[in-house]
Amino acid sequence: MGASAAALLHSTPLPTVLNPVLGREAELDHILALIDDPATRLITITGPGGVGKTRLALHLASTLIDEFERDVVYVPLAAIRDVDLVLPTLGQALEVSFDGSDSWEERLVGAIEARSPLLLVLDNFEQLLDAAPVVATLLSRCPGATMLITSQAALAIPGEQLYPLRPLPTPNLDQVTADAIMRAEAAVLFVTRARAVKPGLVVDDRMAVTIAEICRRLDGLPLAIELAAARMNILSAGALLARLSNRLQVLRGERRGVPDRLRTMRHAIAWSYDLLTPAEQEMFRRMSVFMGGFSLDAVEALFADSGDGRDPWTVLSTLVDHSLVLASGEARFLMLETLREYGLDQVEQRGETHEARLAHATWVCDFAEAAEPHIFSSEQEVWLNRLEPEWENIRTAMEWS
Repeated sequence: MGASAAALLHSTPLPTVLNPVLGREAELDHILALIDDPATRLITITGPGGVGKTRLALHLASTLIDEFERDVVYVPLAAIRDVDLVLPTLGQALEVSFDGSDSWEERLVGAIEARSPLLLVLDNFEQLLDAAPVVATLLSRCPGATMLITSQAALAIPGEQLYPLRPLPTPNLDQVTADAIMRAEAAVLFVTRARAVKPGLVVDDRMAVTIAEICRRLDGLPLAIELAAARMNILSAGALLARLSNRLQVLRGERRGVPDRLRTMRHAIAWSYDLLTPAEQEMFRRMSVFMGGFSLDAVEALFADSGDGRDPWTVLSTLVDHSLVLASGEARFLMLETLREYGLDQVEQRGETHEARLAHATWVCDFAEAAEPHIFSSEQEVWLNRLEPEWENIRTAMEWS
């Protein structure tokens, strides 16, 4: 091992991850290639809470130290809320002393350049986005440094290479055998974690089909899958699936030795929700009443005024940037079901259910009335194609009405 790596292991040990990374081989290879590219000096891994950004970043850092003898400094930021503490926190990780004779920036530039080439891993940056210019300044002044950042939202600074981390692939609906289902990374993760609490678990075709549905209902989110699998110590796969109608109640447990935000799915989503402005929180809540996604037209109709002077497109863009809403096609969006349940829970807690449901049903009614004259016209095919993605919304509005 090189001298720099040996010194690093002594001064800045990485947190130990007891559970190995599963099903992320392609992502690992891709990000390692980005880090190895001298033209890429800022990589931001984005994605919703619970998708595994921190675990992937730690695995990458460990790989670079152990296999490539790279000098890596890991900087956890989840506990930091004040942007003025970012530079001192970096200084602590780099073991930089500060006596006030010059600025933190000058001290950090000197320390980083002395250890170049250096990879800085900044974990959980989403609550510190106003400190993004600090990152830009350090990168511009330290040509030998590369940064790997995990954040639910992009930093939006020059030179940033985004790497959206998606949920794990789930089994296809047409897969009905254990052999086929267990090729999906989400199913592998579930069974691996289930066997940790229920050794000797045997997965036959019937159980595999149930596990596949569990993974689909949990959107392939690794944290949700791990929390659900831990319930296999007291539940069968069938009983677990039946209880996922109230998934936020199921996806909790006694997870010791992990940050509070990762103890339950509710905590993980609340961490993201609390970072939003009141107008963004309101749009997130109201969007949760949609089933099967929603169109940009629906957003414009329901949110003509965001409440803070911004147009609804801008607020929606922020929710997409924060990985709370996913773009799923041309001018169409959706929420992962686990996030949607949290939004509905917030709607109910705030006494907004009737108002939100009424607004949704009104939009559905207006949309259906606009479509009706065209159903038996020369434009039939066009309007049927517009109606097809909204069947779940139409059905939901009719059931509520």
